[in-house]
Amino acid sequence: MEPGQDLTVRTWVELQAALFDHSWDEKIERFRSDYVYRGSWSKSYDLGTSIMRIGSKFEQLEPHLLRNFRKYAHSNASPGDSFWNWLAVAQHHGLPTRLLDWTYSPLVALHFATEDLSKYDEDGAVWCINYVKTREYLPAPLKKALDEEGSNVFTPEVLEPVAPSLKALRSFQEQDYVLFLEPPSLDARIIHQYALFSMMSDVKAELSQWLQQHPELYFRVIIPAALKWEVRDKLDQANITERVLFPGLQGLSQWLKRHYTHR
Repeated sequence: MEPGQDLTVRTWVELQAALFDHSWDEKIERFRSDYVYRGSWSKSYDLGTSIMRIGSKFEQLEPHLLRNFRKYAHSNASPGDSFWNWLAVAQHHGLPTRLLDWTYSPLVALHFATEDLSKYDEDGAVWCINYVKTREYLPAPLKKALDEEGSNVFTPEVLEPVAPSLKALRSFQEQDYVLFLEPPSLDARIIHQYALFSMMSDVKAELSQWLQQHPELYFRVIIPAALKWEVRDKLDQANITERVLFPGLQGLSQWLKRHYTHR
């Protein structure tokens, strides 16, 4: 698969090859992918964030949203003093933020591309980003922090000492960049979805536009509408369902509703 390209698959076998064939790591002679994945029910969707969708001047509203979330959420959440823990909690509970959800699992990404049965008349897509190579565009202080940790992604504990705020991210350099942040294990959903977040250095920067300037970092797998039912049924057989990914009665109900819906 060439970087920066769209690959349209026609069969389940082609789909698995497109998502897994790049995962061989010659250095350790193991299958360990450098990619993370995000499924979308429509191939026309970009990687705009939830905060971009709240209206004009959203960049001015970001600090107010987060400040008030922290103020009013203290009785229901205890993520400590780390700003990044609070940001992860806010994203997890639906506050509009600059974060985007990703997963290390191609199959989990396929679930989100096929979970909505009402969208089976549209081609879906899985975005695939080489999160290891995105390190090359990080500012020097952030690269150093990852090097010292021996990691390719940040945790709140690693990010906090070098960049304690959103303003700090922007202060390192004028050029936009993306970093990946593993959230704390807020609940079983984060764990089961094998989840992490992407975050742009500027709230106004849009990741898919940034990727077009760096095509070596990503590719997309297009899932034709005609293939979605087969993908969905085989994911269900593999136990990649709402019942597993959203533990609890709500996930159970979502799975049962979809599972017993006639084609």
